[in-house]
Amino acid sequence: MKMNSLSDQGIIAHMYRASHAGVKIDIIVRGICCLRTGIKDVSDNITVHSIVGCFLEHSRIYIFDFNGESTVYLSSADMMTRNLNRRVELLFPIKQPDLRDRVIAIYAIMWTDNVKTRVLTADNTYKRVSRGGAPANDSQAVFVADAEKKVAFAQARAEQNKLSSLQSAGEGQPAATEQSDAVDPGNDNGSDA
Repeated sequence: MKMNSLSDQGIIAHMYRASHAGVKIDIIVRGICCLRTGIKDVSDNITVHSIVGCFLEHSRIYIFDFNGESTVYLSSADMMTRNLNRRVELLFPIKQPDLRDRVIAIYAIMWTDNVKTRVLTADNTYKRVSRGGAPANDSQAVFVADAEKKVAFAQARAEQNKLSSLQSAGEGQPAATEQSDAVDPGNDNGSDA
């Protein structure tokens, strides 16, 4: 799960019960977190990360895994009493497989961040995550680099289409919209996006 704040006592109680039953819970909470980790037989299956970088993130991602089958939701709501009881909020499933996989990949990049991540400890303090010799993974920098590649691709494709249109117009033919032969850098299967 990824959210901005976790303070609703009912939700926290359900998480404690799930942890006690052996459910592994990984949570990214950027701000307020009233849940306590590391309480024997209560929250010892719960891990909380906090990522605070140069961007103020507001994404809320809820992923539930049942025997290897992931159900993914995006939401406007944090797990706060005011959001759950006093506001109109939205929670919706991501059913399209490629979009679901993309959301899971985004979450995985954030969960494995080893530059900005702090881990909530049993004494209710946050400690830097240990890299253990792993390469630096700053999730926000990864997302910025990905966005820059997509912008460069879109600009190159637009320029190529513009040149094709000018060439067609110069030959006295109506300008035709041609597909670019460029490959979308964000598309792993090599087809155009």
